[in-house]
Amino acid sequence: MEQTVNIFLYGKKYAVPSNLTIMAAMEYAGYQLTRGCGCRNGFCGACATIYRIKGDTELKVCLACQTKVEENMYIATLPFFPLVKQVYDIQKIGPTEQIMMQLYPEIYSCIGCNACTKACTQSLNVMQYIAYAQRGEYEKCAEESFDCVMCGVCSSRCPAGISHPQVAMLARRLNGKYLAPECGHLKDRVKEINDGTFQELMEALMQKPLTELKELYNNREIEK
Repeated sequence: MEQTVNIFLYGKKYAVPSNLTIMAAMEYAGYQLTRGCGCRNGFCGACATIYRIKGDTELKVCLACQTKVEENMYIATLPFFPLVKQVYDIQKIGPTEQIMMQLYPEIYSCIGCNACTKACTQSLNVMQYIAYAQRGEYEKCAEESFDCVMCGVCSSRCPAGISHPQVAMLARRLNGKYLAPECGHLKDRVKEINDGTFQELMEALMQKPLTELKELYNNREIEK
């Protein structure tokens, strides 16, 4: 019999194999996951989870698909965190400092506690990219926040109520639309798609059996 640990899911005790992730342990215990399971590899941010270890008062956060179970772990999932998501038309706004003040003024209430950075499931320097956003340095904010998976864990720990992932998303959009150099190759490829250049090829691919599609994919020519 494999080694087991005792965990508590929503207050109910289960004995599960010690080598499982929280997500796998939930399924082992009989939970059918239909939400909050996403990619299962730590890239989608859907499985935000809060937990604590018995005897420890600290409340910890993680992604359930990446974190191994521990003895006497008390677990509750956080399938989404209610972030502030402002509505805007990227065609009608510009990369100015005023746009952050207009859409996400709470970033200027940051007290520098660094709780967001400590909580980040991707180990990003969240407080730093918020500082870049405050100064209107959107290229730096976009680069610093590039690996954000929008799980919202940083915001769940913020005393100022900042919606860090949405601030970062706005910075990346502003950077991509107005600041980053235009990619000629991408522009040409989009035009080809719109002109129907690949229509016959796509229709032919859709008629092929799955085994042949897999073979084509595995032996495709990869651009350098």
